[in-house]
Amino acid sequence: MAENPDRILIAESDPVIADFVSRQTLQAAGYQVYQVSDGTAALSRAVQVMPDVILANLELPGLSGKDLLVGLNSQGVNIPVILIARKGTENEIIQAFRLGAADYLIWPAREAEVLSAVERNLSQVRERRERERLAAQLQQTNQELQQRIRELTTIFSIAKAVTSLTDQSALFEKILESVTQITHAEIGWFLLREEPSKAFVLVAQHKLPPSMPVRLNQAWDDGISSLVAMSGEPLSIHGEPLKRFKVSALGQSALIVPVKVSKQVIGLLTLIRRKSEPFRENEQRLVESIADFASISLVNARLFRIMEERARQQQSLAENALTGEKITIELLQKIKKELRRAVEVQYGALERLLQDPTIRWSSAQRENLTMLRQSLDTLNQLSEAITPIQTPRSQRPAREVNLTEVVRVTAGHFLPFSQKSNLSLITDLPPQPIYISGDERQIAQILNGLVSNAIKFCNSGGQVRIKLEKTDGNDAHLIVSDSGAGLDAQIAARLFESEAGNEQTQPRRFGGLGVGMKTIKEMVSRHNGKIWVESKPGQGTQFHVMLPAR
Repeated sequence: MAENPDRILIAESDPVIADFVSRQTLQAAGYQVYQVSDGTAALSRAVQVMPDVILANLELPGLSGKDLLVGLNSQGVNIPVILIARKGTENEIIQAFRLGAADYLIWPAREAEVLSAVERNLSQVRERRERERLAAQLQQTNQELQQRIRELTTIFSIAKAVTSLTDQSALFEKILESVTQITHAEIGWFLLREEPSKAFVLVAQHKLPPSMPVRLNQAWDDGISSLVAMSGEPLSIHGEPLKRFKVSALGQSALIVPVKVSKQVIGLLTLIRRKSEPFRENEQRLVESIADFASISLVNARLFRIMEERARQQQSLAENALTGEKITIELLQKIKKELRRAVEVQYGALERLLQDPTIRWSSAQRENLTMLRQSLDTLNQLSEAITPIQTPRSQRPAREVNLTEVVRVTAGHFLPFSQKSNLSLITDLPPQPIYISGDERQIAQILNGLVSNAIKFCNSGGQVRIKLEKTDGNDAHLIVSDSGAGLDAQIAARLFESEAGNEQTQPRRFGGLGVGMKTIKEMVSRHNGKIWVESKPGQGTQFHVMLPAR
C-alpha cells in the first residue's frame, strides 16, 4: 500500500459485522480504519478526521444511515458513503441514494465484495482529488500567465512607442518615463556613449535634483555606471553596499542596465529608489527588455542615417548616369548625322565616276566599284541602325511591361532592314495583350538582339517570324525563327557561352544592331525566365524565350 493509507470510517452497531469489515477485511488490506457504533458518533468522527470513505449501516441506533447522510450534507462534508443493508430494504436504499449515498452492500457480503466497493469509491475519490489538484494548478498557471501577459503588454506598448519615435531626445525621455513607471523608481537617467571620446553623456533624466552638478548633453560619471560599462552586466544594489557610491545621496536602491550593440555597451540606464527596496528579478528583466528595444532603436537610427547618405549617393549616381545617357544619345545622333553626310558625299562621288564618259573601266575595276557601292549601302544602313530605339512607355505601373506592344514596336523598327534584304518579317500576336514584370528597355534589347540575329542569317527570300503566345502555365512564350541554314548541335550548345557565340558563321547581311547571345541570356535570367535554341542544319533556327506573365 501507499505510505499514506486511505482512511475508512466504519459506523456499525453489530460487533460481528464491524469486526469482519474492519479487522478481517480492511485492516488486513492495509487501510487505516476508524470505527464507531452509532450515527451521532459517526457524524462527529467524520467531521473530525475527514475519512476518504464511510461504511455505515442503514439501521444505526440513534441517527440512522439516512440521518447520517442528511447530517453530512448539512455540514458540507462531501465523503462517499457506502450503506450496509439487509435484504428486503430496497426501498430504504433507494431513499438513501436520493439523499446522496454513493454505494451499498447487501449483508451478508463476502470479503471481496467489501473490498471491491471500497476500492471503487476510493478510485472516484482519487479522481476527484486529482481533478481538484489540476484545477488548482491550472488556476495558478493562469494567474502566472496573466502576470506575464501584463508584462508583455507593457513591453509591447513601450516597444511600439520607442520604435515610432524618430526624435532621439523624445525617445530617451519615453524610455525613462516607461521604466520608472513599471519599476516604481523615483529617479532615473540615461547615459549614451559619445564617439569618439567614449565618454558617457547624459541624454535624458527623470527627477534628478537641481543640485546635481550635471546638465543634459554633458559628460557625467555618476560613480557607479562605469562599473556596468566595464562588465556589460546589469547591476542591482541596495542598502549598505550602495553607500560607498555618491549616488547613495539620491536613494537606497539602484538598478543599472547596459544598452548593448554587438556586445559593446553604448548606453546605461540607471534607476534609483529612495527606500532600501531591492528591484525584483521580473522588474530587472523588464528593464533589460526595454534596454534591448532601446538598442534596436539606436541601431535603426544609425542605419537610417547611413541609408539616407547612401540614398543621396545613389541619387547622385542616378543623375550622373542619366546625364551620361543623354550625352551618349546626343553623340550617337551627331555620329549618325556626320556618317550620313559622309555617305552621301561618297555616293555622289561614286555616281560621278560611274557616269563620267571619259573614263573607261575595266571589268575588275567595275567589280571593285560595285563592292564599294555595297559597302556604302551597308554603311548607310548602319547609320540608320544606331539611332536609339525608343521603347513604348506604358501607362500601367512602372514595372509592368506590355510585351505584345514591345514586339509590335520592335517588328516595325526592323521591317526596313528585312525589306532591303528581300526577307519577309511576320508577327503572330495574341488578340489580348500579354503583360510581364520587368525592365521594358531590357526586354526590348532582348527582342532586338534575336530579330537582328535572325535577319543576319536568314536565306535570301526567306522568312523571319516573331510569335508571342501565353502558355497553360501562365508564361509568356516568345519565338523568333528564321528560314536560314540552321546550326549544328555543337555550335548550338555553345551559342550562349560567349559574346561571339552568335558569330559562328559569316552573316549573310546586315540585320541591324543587337546585343549578343550571352548578354541576352543574362537579361532573360534576370527576369526569372529561360531561353533555348532549336535548330538543325538546313531547317532554320528557332529561339525560344519563356518569361513569367502577370
